[in-house]
Amino acid sequence: MADNSSSTRISRRFAELRERGEVGLVAYLTAGDPALDATLQFVQALAEAGADVIELGVPFSDPLADGPTVQRASERALKSGTTLAGVLKLVRRIRRVSQVPIVIFSYYNPILQMGLENFASEAAAAGADGVLATDLTVEEADEYRSAMRRHLLDTIFLGAPTSTDDRLAKIAAASSGFLYLISRTGVTGAKEALAADVPDLVRRTRGLTDLPLAVGFGVSQPAHVAMLGGLADAAVVGSALVSEIEKAGTVDSAADALRTQVRRLKEAGRRGISRREAAQ
Repeated sequence: MADNSSSTRISRRFAELRERGEVGLVAYLTAGDPALDATLQFVQALAEAGADVIELGVPFSDPLADGPTVQRASERALKSGTTLAGVLKLVRRIRRVSQVPIVIFSYYNPILQMGLENFASEAAAAGADGVLATDLTVEEADEYRSAMRRHLLDTIFLGAPTSTDDRLAKIAAASSGFLYLISRTGVTGAKEALAADVPDLVRRTRGLTDLPLAVGFGVSQPAHVAMLGGLADAAVVGSALVSEIEKAGTVDSAADALRTQVRRLKEAGRRGISRREAAQ
């Protein structure tokens, strides 16, 4: 069984969550939507409200894995001039006010364009903790993984309901920090219900790795997080938070909405675990 735990902020946070018997919340934001200064305020709001890990999405012109909500956020961020270099400068600013674990969530092209060694060095120096290159397969990731590991950055990969046990084992072996399980095939976006095969996917993966398991894609409501309590180690919520930013009239009102959402989601996770414990 693979155990790729390391002493990063991410692994320490998941260890704390396990000790408390609490499901974690991984919160995704598109950096630069509507501006990098706003994202700094949003990250502070999320961390203060109890988000355990922040995924900072790097806007990309062809976001194939993203649904309409995150696509629109990428468009707004690109219009505001956001680049990968700008996102790394933002991480430096975040580190002056918060030690919340941060994952750089990017398509591979911007990372490759910056240069693997240069990117890894800059990301680590800025204070990032891990990287998720959403369209990079484990079979093509040796050079990327080596560069990230040299700079003590966790490498997070995606597992899917369509992944065989053999493939899940490869994904787990290439991952550190946590393993991200997508709850369904298709693109990101809020859904009314979680896919029925999520419990089976989590159980299959549990048998292959000791890494924390985070479930995302379609996770958007407190009821979803409650369902994951006691099943997965964390819920990943993205589109539902990005939507709050899109709907808000001002940066301050968006930050307030994000705080409210995260508090509701975290409380739902605690209730979900309490119900499972009571049923055992």
